[in-house]
Amino acid sequence: MRRYQYGGASPRSSITRDILYVLFIGGAIVLAASSPYAGIALWRAWQGKRKYQKRQFANTVHRLKRNNLLHIERRGHEVMVSLTPKGKKVAGYMEIKQLKIQRDKRWDRLWRIVVFDIAELRRFERNAFRIMLREIGFVHFQKSVWVQPFPCKREVDILREFFGLGVGKK
Repeated sequence: MRRYQYGGASPRSSITRDILYVLFIGGAIVLAASSPYAGIALWRAWQGKRKYQKRQFANTVHRLKRNNLLHIERRGHEVMVSLTPKGKKVAGYMEIKQLKIQRDKRWDRLWRIVVFDIAELRRFERNAFRIMLREIGFVHFQKSVWVQPFPCKREVDILREFFGLGVGKK
C-alpha cells in the first residue's frame, strides 16, 4: 500500500497524531478564548492526554492549519477547531494503521469470514482492503474470502467505511 502523503505535518510525530486523533474522535472542539492565540487556547484545553510545551503545541497546530488539515474559526469570544475533509482523511488513515484484533485467551471455536466482491474499476480499494485484512491478522482462504478466529466486526466495519465499501445484500 502506498504511503499517504499530505505535505508538511508528519503522522509519525506523536503530537500531530494526538491532535488529529482527538479531533477525529471528538469531531470539533469549541473553546472560550479571549486571546487571538487559538493554538495556546487549544493547548490549555488539551492538557489531559500528554504534556507538551506551549510553543511545540502552537507550532504544530499552526502547521496543521497551514497544511489545510485543521479549520480554526473565531466566533466572538469562542474558537472552534475542527478537522477539514483532508484532515479527516489523514486521521482515518492513521486510525486504520493502528487497527489490531484483540486475541482472546480462549478461542470460542467460531470462525469469522469476510467475503467481498469489489469491481475491477475499484482495483486500488480492493487491493488496499486485502492488504489491510492481512495486516490485522486475517488469513487468505480463497480468492476474496478471508478468515479470522477472533471477533473482528468493529475492525472490518472501520476498514469498510474507510475504503468506502458498502454492505451487500444478506
